[in-house]
Amino acid sequence: MTALPDWMRPPRGEGWFAEDLDHLPEAPRHTELIDGALVFRVSPQRSWHGRLVTALTVALEQQAPEGCVVEREMTVRLDARNRPEPDVVVAAAPYEEDRTWFAADEVRLVIEVVSPESAHRDRTVKLRKYAEAGIAHYWRVEKEDTGPAVHVHELDGPRRTYVPIAIARETLTLSVPFPIDLDLLRLVRRPGA
Repeated sequence: MTALPDWMRPPRGEGWFAEDLDHLPEAPRHTELIDGALVFRVSPQRSWHGRLVTALTVALEQQAPEGCVVEREMTVRLDARNRPEPDVVVAAAPYEEDRTWFAADEVRLVIEVVSPESAHRDRTVKLRKYAEAGIAHYWRVEKEDTGPAVHVHELDGPRRTYVPIAIARETLTLSVPFPIDLDLLRLVRRPGA
């Protein structure tokens, strides 16, 4: 068995903390922190996933109001031991070119596009953690035979849990966190189609 590289050893006996992610230059891209443990993407992303994340980012940037930024693959500091990396983040925060994360109270919407290796985390672990951190809106995008299905969740604040409010398959029109109108089928249209 190969020894672990030094950078994979937590600096303290109790695991990793959110601020440690910024000091791991050797860590692979898209490293997340869940309950003090580093989580790595174990398989390459499929074209469908990347195309959808890019299209959602662009579409939401075009519709976001002044004062909101839309970023892809930016971590969110939920607490001292959790810093997941949603596929898309919409935050009420100024653009900062050296930013590496958003605070949970800045985030208005997180979107996870489900892939086979992230399915459990996206459907259960992150759903719970984003709600507990008070993030008002969570979308989970699943790949179906006919195209993307967006599962829209809204926070029940007093209970700190999400309530499912819609599943959209062709178009998605919402008034929160700001007016959004998306043609979901167009988001993943193949080039030349």
